[in-house]
Amino acid sequence: MKRTGLLSVAVAAALMPSLALGQDENGLAESVETLSTEMVFIFNTLLFLIGGFLVFFMAAGFCMLEAGMVRAKNTTMQLTKNIALFSLAAIAYFVVGFMIMYPGDGWIIDGWLGMPLLTVLEPVGVSFDAIEDIEYASVGSDFFFQLMFCAATASIVSGAVAERIKLWPFLAFVVVLTGLIYPIQASWSWGEGWLDGIGFSDFAGSSIVHSAGGWAALTGVIILGARAGKYKDGKVNPIPGSNLALSTLGVFILWLGWFGFNGGSELALGTVDAVANVSRIFANTNTAAAGGAVAALVMSHFMFGKADLTMVLNGALAGLVSITAEPLEPGLGLATIIGAVGGVIVVFTVPMLDKLKIDDVVGAIPVHLFAGIWGTLAVVLSNSDANIVSQLIGILAIGAFMAGASAIVWMILKFTVGIRVDEEAEIAGLDTSELGMEAYPDFTRA
Repeated sequence: MKRTGLLSVAVAAALMPSLALGQDENGLAESVETLSTEMVFIFNTLLFLIGGFLVFFMAAGFCMLEAGMVRAKNTTMQLTKNIALFSLAAIAYFVVGFMIMYPGDGWIIDGWLGMPLLTVLEPVGVSFDAIEDIEYASVGSDFFFQLMFCAATASIVSGAVAERIKLWPFLAFVVVLTGLIYPIQASWSWGEGWLDGIGFSDFAGSSIVHSAGGWAALTGVIILGARAGKYKDGKVNPIPGSNLALSTLGVFILWLGWFGFNGGSELALGTVDAVANVSRIFANTNTAAAGGAVAALVMSHFMFGKADLTMVLNGALAGLVSITAEPLEPGLGLATIIGAVGGVIVVFTVPMLDKLKIDDVVGAIPVHLFAGIWGTLAVVLSNSDANIVSQLIGILAIGAFMAGASAIVWMILKFTVGIRVDEEAEIAGLDTSELGMEAYPDFTRA
């Protein structure tokens, strides 16, 4: 999205009055026009940087959420996975992922597969005149912002497969996911590929990021199998997390980071309408999370007899995922309803997965996959340019590709190096078996 406008002109005239001295009317107009374009570039770059470090903070949120949801004997393993996956994602996305996702004219297969090239930033000391796409933003800020979305996709997988996966095979999957699988499907829409051509609309990634991560997680969980003792004698045995206070803090951090996730996806801050849009996105994002949390609170009480904190936490996240596909167009009322439906989806789909013996430790699949699908469909409720056929095609295409590609990688890893620890190691805890830490009692569950 490229924008110029009156705000930039006004700011330029206010901040740089000396430019008008000694110039005639035409000369002044030309100077202000040039400066306005530069200011648009500056404000857009600033939005990407601010949004990017807010989304980066979501990595801490995912880390805390997952560490609190696992048993004490697996906490350090979960922390290790999270910092390692973010670091590997940063490298893989820089080496090939970013250019695959945004190939410009460098498609290998037009609209389907971009050229895997190294990301190159502007040179140090670059001048205004040397930047061709001056109305947009710096390459560095764009890369930084988009990287955070890529890493978030990997974090979704981390929580679902927790407590029984080996460290190095998981990290190998992350490299392929962030360097190839995620960028390829994201290029179809955000990179102006074939999905963009048919009118598929996903503003900040309900499907492109969240459902994509959910599909990768679902295939991993199915191929990996359930944790020992989770499903026994026809019963579902709850395995409570070790620190729900940490998980709650993680959700609040994710909630905060989502303002950068959705707000930064406006991709512009250089005009009055762009600034107003960002503020509108912030408000809608917040109320959708609230709607999801309240809906999950009420529904868990009616379904289970008592309110369930884990449902409320995931309800808030589901509300955030649900509004991500279209956080701009709805009013506050509709945004709250969209988020609330996401919260209800979580309360119904968590026990549904248990009935199917699909063991998702943190509820990532209900939150990111199912609520992500709902959010992508809900775009048509407020965006008149979207249509249900294009949305369904996008959902199915992303789902088929993510599930298929992820399953291939998971199966290769399973039959080569193996992806699951043995039962003895699982009982001892991954902190001991994978990281060599001294065993200590787990008072939540053996």
